[in-house]
Amino acid sequence: MPSLTERFDAVFFDAGDTLLYIPQAAAIMRRYLAERGLDCEERRIGELFTESYRLLYYGKRSRGDEVCSPESERSFWKEVYKRVLLGLGVAEHREERTIEQWSHEWFDIFTSPEPYELFDDVADTLERLSREGLRLGVVSNFAPTLRTILRHKSILHYFDPVIVSTEVGLEKPNPAIFRLALERSGLKAERVLHVGDHDVNDIWAARQAGITAVKVLRYEYHAGEGIRSLHELLDRSSFDACEGVARS
Repeated sequence: MPSLTERFDAVFFDAGDTLLYIPQAAAIMRRYLAERGLDCEERRIGELFTESYRLLYYGKRSRGDEVCSPESERSFWKEVYKRVLLGLGVAEHREERTIEQWSHEWFDIFTSPEPYELFDDVADTLERLSREGLRLGVVSNFAPTLRTILRHKSILHYFDPVIVSTEVGLEKPNPAIFRLALERSGLKAERVLHVGDHDVNDIWAARQAGITAVKVLRYEYHAGEGIRSLHELLDRSSFDACEGVARS
């Protein structure tokens, strides 16, 4: 079987839960609420956030042609955070307008660079792929702050193109966002590999644009076949083992 560099000229990546994540999200939420006089259990906050995110993101039913903007991104996350607050019983202690305000403020907190960390396998994988001559890109549904976050984590310089949904007005699972990435990069679809964590947004949509796609399984609730670490992209035997998943 051909190696990664023999098969592809470029690797595109999703951003959130593929390259970076917020390890202390529940702790940040707990501190925020404590500063406002509410004592909530961190474990319960984490459970509610995971439940809300999975329902509204992984369970989202999309036609793929919805208008994407900074406002729509904020609205989506505000609903995620509002569900967490309501699940904690905050409505018993605060007015609805306060819950709305807190949801907006959480969005601002969680789209700033400081809470984010790279997964352990990211920095060295990007360096190795780049050193071996592969072009790297990002195709992500994200707030307009993504470039700032990637720069803050010292990895923005690896990527060209960087396609952010709220900047281009398209969002996954619309395959048009991948076609735009190909157009801007001048790359051929069959020479590009995309890596992401979402079955529809990253795997199905990329394949509709003719791009090979591999799923990265970052969390226990990530189901299906794929790779558990980006290091597997560099291990020929591991990558060959997921070829059927990538091409199907």
